[in-house]
Amino acid sequence: MTLVAGVLALCGCGDDTFEGSYVKPEAPAVDKSAFVKGADVSWLTQMEKEGSTFKNADGLEQECMSLLQDLGMNAIRLRVWVDPAEGWNSKEDVLVKALRAKKLGMRLMIDFHYSDTWADPGSQTIPAAWSSYDIEAMKQAVADHTVGVLQLLKEFDIEPEWVQVGNETTDGMLWEMGRASRHPENYAALTTAGYDAVKSVFPEAQVIVHLDGGDRLGRYNNIFNILQENGGKFDIIGMSLYPSTTDWRSVTDNCISNIRTLHETYGKKLMICETGMDWNEEEIAYEFLSYLLSQAQSNTDNACLGVFYWEPQAAPGYNGGYNKGAFDENGTPTKALDAFK
Repeated sequence: MTLVAGVLALCGCGDDTFEGSYVKPEAPAVDKSAFVKGADVSWLTQMEKEGSTFKNADGLEQECMSLLQDLGMNAIRLRVWVDPAEGWNSKEDVLVKALRAKKLGMRLMIDFHYSDTWADPGSQTIPAAWSSYDIEAMKQAVADHTVGVLQLLKEFDIEPEWVQVGNETTDGMLWEMGRASRHPENYAALTTAGYDAVKSVFPEAQVIVHLDGGDRLGRYNNIFNILQENGGKFDIIGMSLYPSTTDWRSVTDNCISNIRTLHETYGKKLMICETGMDWNEEEIAYEFLSYLLSQAQSNTDNACLGVFYWEPQAAPGYNGGYNKGAFDENGTPTKALDAFK
């Protein structure tokens, strides 16, 4: 049994089968002109292995991606880690989920963390196998890893529409070497190494540089000025936006304003790659998401390409306390996700 086949068997699925009592009809053609409404479901295979199931409004068990598609979503986002301790988010695990998305006719974003674990504004840890590298070796490692993952997808006729080079790189990635505030030239060079690697496999894929705090214009100007000044390449500006239940409207308005400003400043389209709100505030979350989706489509001068909810299928308190999913304890979507219909 090959490694890929082993992973497919481990999660209880094949490249053309889904678990559950509800079976989707044949996938529709992909409409790449449509506004993107998606979800990051990178925990999905792990949750299934642990026994999680998902139910539609009729109480029937249904494969999660197809359920999200029925709720109006047309895209899936998947993170990649270099050498994860338990195998989740490895390139083989990503392949399992990407095959499902392809079967459903859903668009795909691949999110490279360039770490063995979480990469975010507070942690950008170099993979253990890369720890002794200088900048030239690190650029090569970024390129090789990027090509390796994307080439595996290509072998299965899966073509991502977007690829993130780094995750929430608000102060760069691969610290300390690639910390933007200390080594801006290294950060730009590493970003370009990832960019060029993406284009070598999928020339049409759009490369995203993604930061947190979409309502905070200053951090975007800082990073994208660094990239421009140091020859860093990117196609799309990616944002995270996680407002509270009390400030969501002002935070969203600031984000929408920033989208227009950044588009005008850098000449690039933007994508909200992550958003979410507390699972048990479904009425407020529905109002927030409805407003965000409406404003992103109608009030950004066509600069915003779409919105992704981060791990909506997560059970309350999953993985040590994550509570910004949009499914309840029974695996059923809350009202929040009705905003995507």
